[in-house]
Formats: sequence, C-alpha cells, structure tokens
Amino acid sequence: MTGLSDSFQRPINYLRISVTDRCNLRCIYCMPADGVRLMSHGNILTYEEIYTIVRAAAELGINKVRITGGEPLVRAGISELIRMLAHIDAIDDISLTTNGTLLGDYAAELKQAGLGRVNVSLDTLKPDRFEFITGRNRLEEVLEGIATARSVGLNPVKLNMVVMAGINDDELLDFGAKTISDEWHVRFIELMPVAGGGTTASQFVSVSDMRKCLEQLGELEPCLPGVGNGPAKYFRFPRARGTIGFITPVSEHFCFRCNRLRLTADGKLRPCLLSEDEIDLKQPLRNGISLAGLKQLIEKTAARKPLCHQLAEGYMPKDRPFSQVGG
Repeated sequence: MTGLSDSFQRPINYLRISVTDRCNLRCIYCMPADGVRLMSHGNILTYEEIYTIVRAAAELGINKVRITGGEPLVRAGISELIRMLAHIDAIDDISLTTNGTLLGDYAAELKQAGLGRVNVSLDTLKPDRFEFITGRNRLEEVLEGIATARSVGLNPVKLNMVVMAGINDDELLDFGAKTISDEWHVRFIELMPVAGGGTTASQFVSVSDMRKCLEQLGELEPCLPGVGNGPAKYFRFPRARGTIGFITPVSEHFCFRCNRLRLTADGKLRPCLLSEDEIDLKQPLRNGISLAGLKQLIEKTAARKPLCHQLAEGYMPKDRPFSQVGG
C-alpha cells in the first residue's frame, strides 16, 4: 500500500485543521454558555507552521484539507492561509466548515484564494430558536452568507444540522423540503455526547428515526456525493436537485472507513476525534525539527489510530470540547 495508512491498513488522506478555539456563537452541543478558557495567541500555530505541517503531510499522501475552528473566519487573515495551502501541489481539495455568520463578508475572498467549498452549520430556520441554540440572534447573516457562498461558486454549499429531540427535530421536514425547492444539500447529524456540551442523551435522535420522518416527503433514493470525502451517506427525493446526507457517529459508526487525522489549533495531532490521544507537533516545530522528523511524527500518529471509538461502551473523551477539536 502506498501513501499514509494506519495499523489497520486504512488509507489516511484527509487532514482537518482547527485554526482557532475562538467562536462568535455558543452552540449548546459544542461550547459551554460561558465559553471556555481560551488559548493564548502564542500557543496557537502560526500560518507558517500550519503550512509546514500540511507540506509534510502532503508528502505522505494527504491530499484533502478542511479548515475548522472554533469558528475559522474569526481568525484574521484566514484567506492567506488558504492561499498558502493552495500552492502545495499535492493538495487538491481545500474546504472549510463555518457557522456562516461571517461568510457573506469573506466568501469571494476565500474563493479567490483557492477555497473549493464550504460546509455551514445550521440547526434551525427559526430566528428565536437559532438564538436559543447558538446564544446569538444572527440567523439572517447565516442565510445571507449561504446565498453569497453559492453565488461566488463555493459549491456545493453543504448545510450541517445536528438533530436534537425536543429542540429542532420538528424541522426535519422543513430542511428536507429545501433540498427539493431550493437545491439545498443538507446533512443530518446524530448528536454526539462530548465534553463541554449542554445537551443530554435524552435529546439523541437516530438516523433511522430521521429517515422515517423525512419519508413523508417522498421516497429517499440513494445517490453519490458530488464532491467530498466525509462519512455521510447520501440520498435525494425524486426530482430533487439537492441532496440529503446522514452522518451516524453513534448508531452506525463509520470508523472502519475513517481516513482522517485532526490538527488542533495548539498543534496537537489527533488520530481520532473521540479519543484523548494526541501527539504534539508544535514544540518540535519550534525546536527546529526537520521535515523528515515531522513526517515521522505524522506517521506515528496515524499508526496510533484506534480501530473504532468507544461511545457504545460509554466512553466519552473529556479533555476538550468540540470547539477546541474542530468537530
């Protein structure tokens, strides 16, 4: 097998990079209402350090990169990082996950810098509910950001909805209908029990239950994703131009085909989102490690990738909230 792989012979070609732990929203499943203790500026990787890590990873077989946060668009000069990564020949797909509040301001600039597409976290279409879930009244900005992203060619714009019982599960049909009427690409995500969240297990909705609800709109037909490298399984309603994706981290985990590593904003490389295991790259970088040495650390991290997470056994990582890992 060529390229980077783990000890279970799964190819690893995808790196998710958290560029900041800061966020301008306070989503109840992601960050405590009073926030988290923020990392100091000196503790965050510089863009030059991120570039060096990605260059090393690309030489090992990484060809897809996703920029995450916190909220990546709150970090100054993020388009410059996109531009730097776009100059790495082996990287052929650069995407970004955002809450959408600043997307209208930066979409054109990001596209010009080399960004291919965006995923927008959007859990409701109701202004009062948006404020309840996120702690902020900014739904209109998000909807405007989605429209702008589509207009400048950051397509497909995928919308990520974390479905929560008693909070937003009554909007499944509204989101599903948007894939028919407005060509939206919506991904419904099972709620994960993670550190720092304000949700409970009683709010979990399985994808099986989501599908039963959505089938009121018609039969869901399997389809292939247009682009992307994630874990969703895709469907569409008859004659719909948009798609529906389901992400099942709990009820039907997709660990057997996981192809990713995660780099935290403070320079820790994690082999699994739902594990506390991580290897520090920042200090070796600042101590002058060679590119060959950096590649060895990346290979070491990949080798430590577990077979699967342990949510079913009741294990939940407690070291970092989602806002510090990048989701």
